[in-house]
Amino acid sequence: MTAKLPDTPLLSEPFTADDDPASMPDDDIPDLSTPYWVEKFAKATVQRGRPKELAPKVSTTIRLDPDVLAAFKAQGPGWQSRINEALRRAAGL
Repeated sequence: MTAKLPDTPLLSEPFTADDDPASMPDDDIPDLSTPYWVEKFAKATVQRGRPKELAPKVSTTIRLDPDVLAAFKAQGPGWQSRINEALRRAAGL
């Protein structure tokens, strides 16, 4: 079942042509086609997504007693990181 959207508009005032960014003056907008900006964009490196870890974690499967898992989960979010820390301490790392 889908929820019915309200009949009232989301904006308190209607959108007008004066609010359109294309109709605003271009005084403070730089011209990005100048050689300065073209060179700057050409040198820029594109970085997408999350930065790569130096030592990424390894996905694995481990079988734990139900009460051990329940105890870590009962502590709230981050239970996997807490298990990782407990294992590191037990291993002396």
